[in-house]
Amino acid sequence: MPNTSRSTRLRAILAPAFDNWASRAYLAAVAVSLGVFLYAAYLSPEEGFAAIWPMATTAPLGIVALLVTPEADSSLGWLSTPLFTAGTALAGLANATLLGLFARKIAPRRTPDPA
Repeated sequence: MPNTSRSTRLRAILAPAFDNWASRAYLAAVAVSLGVFLYAAYLSPEEGFAAIWPMATTAPLGIVALLVTPEADSSLGWLSTPLFTAGTALAGLANATLLGLFARKIAPRRTPDPA
């Protein structure tokens, strides 16, 4: 049985990434950039500079995903695309959470209607 306090805590931490339109739009942009990258990596005959889009979309945390990705010509080269994709997705989620916290901070406070 999963630990409910841990899942509740994780849900509370990630809530700002999904409870406002700015964070949702940002996550959609990250998803599109990752989709373009995965298309170029697996289906396109020429990959080119496809990793630029997800890395630029999730900067500055997305750069860390590039740094921990193994070289394509090493023995772990097959792991480079999935590891970069997962790292970039996590960086996008972290950025969306920070964006959501910022959106909460600058949002006007609503007072309850006395009626």
